[in-house]
Amino acid sequence: MKRFLKKILQKTLFILARTVLNKYQPKVVGITGSIGKSSAKEAVFAVLKNNFRVRQNIKNYNNEIGLPLSIIGEPSPGSSLKGWLKLFLSALKLIIADSKNYPEILILEMGIDRPGDMDYLTNLAPVDIGIITNIGPVHLEFFKTLERVAKEKSALVTKLKPGGWGALNADNKQVISLKNSVNGRFLTYGFSAAAMVRALEINLSYKREQISGLSFKLSYNGAVVPVFLPNVLADHLVYAALAAACVAIILEINLIDIANNLQDFVPPPGRMHLLLGANGSQLIDDTYNASPEATVAAIKVLGKIDPPAGGPGAKIAVLGDMLELGDYEKRGHEEVGRAIIDNKIDQLVIVGERAKIIGRTAGDAGLKNIKNFDSSIEAGDYLLQQVKPGDLLLIKGSQGMRMERAVKILLAQPELAPSLLVRQDEAWLRK
Repeated sequence: MKRFLKKILQKTLFILARTVLNKYQPKVVGITGSIGKSSAKEAVFAVLKNNFRVRQNIKNYNNEIGLPLSIIGEPSPGSSLKGWLKLFLSALKLIIADSKNYPEILILEMGIDRPGDMDYLTNLAPVDIGIITNIGPVHLEFFKTLERVAKEKSALVTKLKPGGWGALNADNKQVISLKNSVNGRFLTYGFSAAAMVRALEINLSYKREQISGLSFKLSYNGAVVPVFLPNVLADHLVYAALAAACVAIILEINLIDIANNLQDFVPPPGRMHLLLGANGSQLIDDTYNASPEATVAAIKVLGKIDPPAGGPGAKIAVLGDMLELGDYEKRGHEEVGRAIIDNKIDQLVIVGERAKIIGRTAGDAGLKNIKNFDSSIEAGDYLLQQVKPGDLLLIKGSQGMRMERAVKILLAQPELAPSLLVRQDEAWLRK
């Protein structure tokens, strides 16, 4: 019965959302990828909000239920029948009346878990500009192979609306292989010389011996402008800024305005945020989720950052299990273990059974300082007694590992957790 009611709800939301889209005809920017979707969404919002009326996904509503809610502009009522009735009335009001404030552009992150998801989402919200950030080994539990993941995500650009554009990561082999499948024109972005929209000379900036952000030069079609991202720590987040620049270029925003607008880009909580930690430490909070590729990228950032205040502190990686890797599970965790050694990380704290593969790999390669814990809370309690001034900690793991609980314990001001960390709403806190 519950499954039947969910299908009825899903169908109703589909009809209402499509009717809203048909009436207001906003441009739809669709974003998919194995990693980097949410950061790209925030960057696109930052670069467009001064020029257009824009809306992005409500929270992380990126599936068959959440996407229609974002189109309608209402949060989920949960299990409240009265709340759903009010939501349906709001949607009908949008359809019957004329809203002068409905967005000109919708920025919609489109997540997939199983085959057929992307077809459903693009049928619901046909896309004008499709961004594919990355294709990597996630959801292999359901897709089995990387090729099947790529085929599923490719629907975002093979089904573009007439006159549509694709924006493709030139540095990801699986993504760039789709360029001939784009149903329309496309731009490519990345760090390599092959990218049409390119980042050059990426550098960390410091202010009074503390990290203040990243700077780079944005190059397109022979023109180059400097960009400073005051809220960004990691090179791989520059990809989000480049994806946003592609969208802005397609919408005819000039490069100087793009550079200025990107200063407002703030990555979502749990995506490489630098936070003040207990006992004079600093924390790199990357706890939203984890894949092997994203975890290796985060470790590289940890490896190259100078300790806070130039002090003698240790670089500590606090890593939880990476889930939904299917047959890639062992290999993926081993890759992370090797990255720990390659980037000269001083200490490894691991949480969960799968993460023990990371520990064994790093230990076999010579790392001595390794601690194992069953839960993120245990790891946080241990580290709270150990961290000292100048220590720099990276905390990361799959969503199901709840690594943000360790971050909360380690914050200099734990009372700020609701505004700083991911998964702090009541539904998550009860889990």
